[in-house]
Amino acid sequence: MKAKLAIAPIAWSNDDLPELGGETTLQTCLQDSRAAGFLGVETGGKFPKTAPELRAELAAYELQLASGWYSGTVLDAPDDLAAEFDKVAPQLALFRELGAACIAYGETAGTIQNIRNAPLSGRRRLSEDQIKVYGRRLTRFAEHCADAGMPIAFHHHMATAIETEGDLDLLMKHTGEAVGLLYDAGHMSFAGGDVLRVIEKHGSRITHAHMKDVRAEVIGALDRSKQSFLDAVLLGAFTVPGDGALDFTAVAQRLADVGYEGWFVVEAEQDPAKAPPAEFAKIGYRTMKDALKKAGYSIERES
Repeated sequence: MKAKLAIAPIAWSNDDLPELGGETTLQTCLQDSRAAGFLGVETGGKFPKTAPELRAELAAYELQLASGWYSGTVLDAPDDLAAEFDKVAPQLALFRELGAACIAYGETAGTIQNIRNAPLSGRRRLSEDQIKVYGRRLTRFAEHCADAGMPIAFHHHMATAIETEGDLDLLMKHTGEAVGLLYDAGHMSFAGGDVLRVIEKHGSRITHAHMKDVRAEVIGALDRSKQSFLDAVLLGAFTVPGDGALDFTAVAQRLADVGYEGWFVVEAEQDPAKAPPAEFAKIGYRTMKDALKKAGYSIERES
């Protein structure tokens, strides 16, 4: 089985909290990513939005485009999805031209992930009937993207309408195969889910993987009736593999058991002043390289 290691730029900055790492240049992000050994990156707010500019930046550091976040609003969109199709079109074209594996679809209708004073307990919640309607609409959106040459991978995420293991189970139940799953170990753990059981249940749908670790003591001490997702990030809820509570050797093995191949993206929303990105990128790379080898993966362009 083959694996490719990428890193997400939020180790250096956070698009929901621009003051975190806002002064760090894209070139520093890319240089540090390459120096740590990564083959690819995911896009963030610092990245160019045109194919010639983005291709040149990545080529300068011998990096590939793995994927990148898309802020979808299909949940509240009109049934014809015309506006959503128009909104995603530039990113579809860009990612297709740069050879990305997928678009990382995050549902941001009603999200509180980017609101500092919105407590975690106040996130939007959907009934199964609502998820059923949403699932049909999301499947149509995913089919449209696939027909345009770029599949989506749905990113379950803290402080959004699809946060918990139960939410995800219902979404997978009520969506078609065109809706791939972006498995995120850190977000699922934060939401109280079983990170290995999720792989067992939905392994055939996993098309992209985020390897994010958690600091269990930080998460356990949160007052979710008062503190927000961004508060949790600033307190250090997330970190890179090898610096937190999750067993990524077990995660990699379980992904291997279900036949997952593709990108493993190291990610950690945290304050770069407290967790130097270049140092933590190397920790994450070494941890995942070791875990993937133990699980029987061959890693493209090892460092």
